[in-house]
Amino acid sequence: MNKNIFVVLMAGGAGTRFWPYSRNSHPKQYLDVLGTGKSLLQSTYDRFAPVCPPENILVVTNQELELLTQTQLPHLHPSQILCEPVRKNTTPCIAYACYRIAKINPQATVIISPADHLILNEKDFQQTILKAVDFAANQDKLITLGITPTRPETGYGYIQYIEAKSQLKKAKTFTEKPELSLAKKFFDSGDFVWNSGLFIWGVQAFLKAFHKYLPEMAEIFDDAENKIASPEEKEAIRTVYAQVKSISIDYGIMEKADNVYVLPSHFAWNDLGSWASLHEVSAKDENNNAVAADAMMYDTRNSIIKGPKNKLIVVQGLNGYLVGAFDNVVIVCEKDKEDLFRRFVNDLKAKTSGAEYQ
Repeated sequence: MNKNIFVVLMAGGAGTRFWPYSRNSHPKQYLDVLGTGKSLLQSTYDRFAPVCPPENILVVTNQELELLTQTQLPHLHPSQILCEPVRKNTTPCIAYACYRIAKINPQATVIISPADHLILNEKDFQQTILKAVDFAANQDKLITLGITPTRPETGYGYIQYIEAKSQLKKAKTFTEKPELSLAKKFFDSGDFVWNSGLFIWGVQAFLKAFHKYLPEMAEIFDDAENKIASPEEKEAIRTVYAQVKSISIDYGIMEKADNVYVLPSHFAWNDLGSWASLHEVSAKDENNNAVAADAMMYDTRNSIIKGPKNKLIVVQGLNGYLVGAFDNVVIVCEKDKEDLFRRFVNDLKAKTSGAEYQ
């Protein structure tokens, strides 16, 4: 097994779009969303376990979720769990992990993965990952896996690439969640892929791009570099996060860099980013309802019904809804309107009395 391969699982998100099932204290990636007996984080860890030595898998999460991470992945050494003091999007998270890895192995090849995606055909996935690792080993490329689209989806980002004989394609443009008419053009053209959010690069390639495109943030991390992988790391990272801005890795680096490549991939993938995407991958009845509850249903279709087995849910006359009972919250909402879930959570944050529902 290649000791130069490291895996970083990003597990610090709040899972807002899955509220109220997902809460601050127990967000989506720590839930058994698919009813498999494993949380999404545990399934993601197992997916990468054959790829690299177990000590080379790091989890980056919010400090409030450290104990939950240890509980779900008890075989991890505490040093493999990197805790962010606050959420600052993906760039600081990835930078933190890459600075730590560079101290351990300056020639490492790093795989960055969300902890809450559904990936089927896992052997195909692992073979694709290892192929990308080979392409990235020269420490001169930033690689992302692009998923071959199966439909003109408006909920995913797209990457256009320049056609080449090599399996690895040069990235040309990034487009985030296009309108349907544009998504159809992308789909029909054949030279766009979905942006999976999975990245593979040599750690030196990342650090070089980080300094070039985000020099102010890189300077802040450089000031803390000597304290990373030392007893002073926790305090140093707290200082770093107090100064850096919140920015995604796509916007901060990938859309700007001139050495970004795409490896078109064909394994079954879903980012499980919303109730609608969960409905898509769930088993459904003859009326296209995904039911995980003790339910009685009448004239209802295209909906999700979810709740505890000890609570009967009776539904009549709905089309395309989420009906859920989760602890102290009952929700009835159109499942496709994912922006509403952010609004619900933001409205709760504005009410101090609503803290127990977050």
